[in-house]
Amino acid sequence: MSGVEVVKGGIDGSESGPAEPETVLSSRFAELAGRSWFWPVILVGGYFAQLLFRISLVIHRAYPSVQADESSYLVLARVLAGRSGTEMPNDTVIPGGYSLLISPALRLADNPVTAYHLVLDINAVVNALMFPLLFVALRRLALPRPLAALTAFAAALLPPVIFYSEFAMADAIFQTVVLCWVITMHGWLSEGPLRRRYWFAGAFGLATGYAMAVHDRGTVMAVFSAVLLVLALVFNWAPRRTTLTAFAVLAVGVAGAEALSSFLTSQFTAKGAGNANAVLDGLENGAILGRTIVRTFGQFWYLMISSWGIGAIGLALCIFAAFSSRIDRAGRIVSVCLVLLMGGIALASAASLGDDPRIDNWVYARYLSPLVPIFFLIGAAVLYHVRRRHVLFLTVAGLGLMVLCAEIVILYAGKNLYRQAIIAWAMPDALFMAADWTALHIWQTMAGVTVVVAGCVLMRMTGGRQVLAGVMATLVLLATFATSTITTGVADTYAKWRKVYATDFTKSAGVQRTDQVAMDWNVNWNLRMTQNYEIYWGRMWTIDMLHDEQPPATATLAVLPYPQDGEPLTASWPHPPAGWHVDRSNKDTGWVTWRRNG
Repeated sequence: MSGVEVVKGGIDGSESGPAEPETVLSSRFAELAGRSWFWPVILVGGYFAQLLFRISLVIHRAYPSVQADESSYLVLARVLAGRSGTEMPNDTVIPGGYSLLISPALRLADNPVTAYHLVLDINAVVNALMFPLLFVALRRLALPRPLAALTAFAAALLPPVIFYSEFAMADAIFQTVVLCWVITMHGWLSEGPLRRRYWFAGAFGLATGYAMAVHDRGTVMAVFSAVLLVLALVFNWAPRRTTLTAFAVLAVGVAGAEALSSFLTSQFTAKGAGNANAVLDGLENGAILGRTIVRTFGQFWYLMISSWGIGAIGLALCIFAAFSSRIDRAGRIVSVCLVLLMGGIALASAASLGDDPRIDNWVYARYLSPLVPIFFLIGAAVLYHVRRRHVLFLTVAGLGLMVLCAEIVILYAGKNLYRQAIIAWAMPDALFMAADWTALHIWQTMAGVTVVVAGCVLMRMTGGRQVLAGVMATLVLLATFATSTITTGVADTYAKWRKVYATDFTKSAGVQRTDQVAMDWNVNWNLRMTQNYEIYWGRMWTIDMLHDEQPPATATLAVLPYPQDGEPLTASWPHPPAGWHVDRSNKDTGWVTWRRNG
């Protein structure tokens, strides 16, 4: 991957080659490590440890809580599983690659709780693959196996890697797809046997096509990949037939993604995905262009702090590599692609984010999270391979970038960073590092990050490469603690708050398997978004019954807002059709159900 030449001799090539950690290991361990079965066992064991940890975090979850994202993916999966159609939350059909992956869970399960458990298990199975893939990436960065295993284990436990796998969202697997994209790109561009480069080229095209099917960020990846392939043909960066192979597989993948999108769009009355138009509108709107650029820098800042500053070192190296002839060509190209992808995703998402008064719109965490472990690995490789003074230089450069991005956001957003609504789910790492779930403290967050990265760098500077195994082992413990704490403090709290709109409603409202539900537009938004999935056997419509829009003839249950104090429950529906009666109600949650007679 990025910086392969750096890893072989330092930035200026003057430092002697890296000392092999095996020389300081016990002879017994060295003997075991030399056996052919040892490292496969370590990788398999590490994978299952990562898997069990992820499952332990979500074993008690029974319903979607992040709306409308989770219900949107689950509704698509429901259709792909062959179950009955229903209404699309937010009236928008999103990419269905992730929903296709989880659709067997909805095919097998006979109720929404079991299906949701199975979906989160699928998330854990795919997301835990980050550990062996990160190990492969680190080996491509020429780290020795023991250190590569420890570093990969730490990176796979980072909160940005695991947090989104705790929900039924494409981000759970997008991390893995992006890492495959980077590894296969580097393998295709690197010198080696022609057959191997064919395999990497095909896998690169496949990863790009599937990324496009999974999330809109994959479209950015597809555009960059297509440009890269054209440049590779023009400048002969790889054997032409391997490049054409990648092109062919990419074309098939893009066609498959478009076919899946067209099929899903045809299953709903909703409009197609509108993010592309939102991005273009945001970029063309000069009145908000400054805000868009600032939000882009805010996402850069979040990427660096969520990798505890080690990713900032990796980012600094990638920027350096783009302009250095001392880095091999494959490393330079991958470095440029990573920096451009970071900028492209951040700019596109910043342009499409709404104007609602939320602090996280300025420093949004989610969209760049797949790049966090990648830059973390590159930063770890810097600590191992690069000379001490250059480690210090890249650390200062990385921290300088972090401070610069923070200053841009603070100067532009001003008091909005403290007065607007804070949603902990959207910025958990920043709140964790500042030890406050209720407010964003940019400088306090950076102080915590600086302590971590400075400690790692100081140990490397004073103890040499030999101490890095201990550093990474410490980061394993820190990552485990951080991810567990964020899960308890943010994800679990968030899910508990949404319970009244999920399984509690279906139980207290007496929703039956045969029910077809009409939901009024004025019912609580969270309830409407959640019930698109929770009404598992029937379907749901959202209509304006308060203004005399009639429920469909097949509807058996209607949900309307609770009437004002002092009014009877019958006032909740001013002009009900004949044959309907009040069935149940809940004043606290704010709903009244009407059931069709008979």
